[in-house]
Amino acid sequence: MTDPVPAASKQQVAVVQHCATTDVEKNLSTLESLSRQAVNDGADVVTWPEAFAYLGRHEGKREILEALPEGGPILKRCVTLAQNLNCELLLGGFHEAAPDSDKCFNTSVYLDRDGTIKAMYRKIHLFDVNIKDGPSLQESRQTEAGEKAVSVDTALGRLGLTVCYDVRFPLLYQRLADQGAIALSVPSAFTATTGALHWHTLLKARAIETQSYVIAPAQHGQHSKHRASYGHSLIVDPWGKVIAELDRGDGYVIAEIDSEQVERVRSEIPSLANRRHFT
Repeated sequence: MTDPVPAASKQQVAVVQHCATTDVEKNLSTLESLSRQAVNDGADVVTWPEAFAYLGRHEGKREILEALPEGGPILKRCVTLAQNLNCELLLGGFHEAAPDSDKCFNTSVYLDRDGTIKAMYRKIHLFDVNIKDGPSLQESRQTEAGEKAVSVDTALGRLGLTVCYDVRFPLLYQRLADQGAIALSVPSAFTATTGALHWHTLLKARAIETQSYVIAPAQHGQHSKHRASYGHSLIVDPWGKVIAELDRGDGYVIAEIDSEQVERVRSEIPSLANRRHFT
């Protein structure tokens, strides 16, 4: 396993929660305001949910797709915000244009303080479900799947990037821990139906299994007649304890990421080192 890259010091991370609609201007204005407040409250890194700029039908989404890393007006606005706030910024789920396709990628983009793109992760596991008396969604109809596990050195230490439905697939998180991740981001628009039973359990399990912090900014509320998100943006520590949570409404919560705590937990219960290959 790759040794973790330690943070320069203890750092503060904010998870931002909002209720995105098809109104891109309103969505971005809300996020800008909340991010500014979070930085004023001490956040060094600010994280946004999946589908932060637009949540609606694919026909409307196609009109705002941007190629990366070049970007367009949405990326430029995010870059400017990171620069103005002098903070690192996780764009939880960016609608990235897919070359030679009507589809897109659901891409988590990590910006440095100067607005430079440090990493991009394309969501690997796409949300294709049909829940009785619940949502029926086929993300793969409009979205191409990524193929690569991605981690990045940040102010927090090494951060593993994932998106929403990925949280149900623990092997991805094991791979990120092997890359040296001490924290894992799970920006989400988790459905209200599944969130009530699965959200906390899955996030705490990923934290315990990898002995890492889990950082999960989330969408909340009623986006449209047929789509609602669970909310409960939260941060979990390497013991599996929720150390910050916002259950509902627009806002943010902040917690400290302590790389030394990760080292302590991994030395006391060396489950990552104790893994065995089997047939």
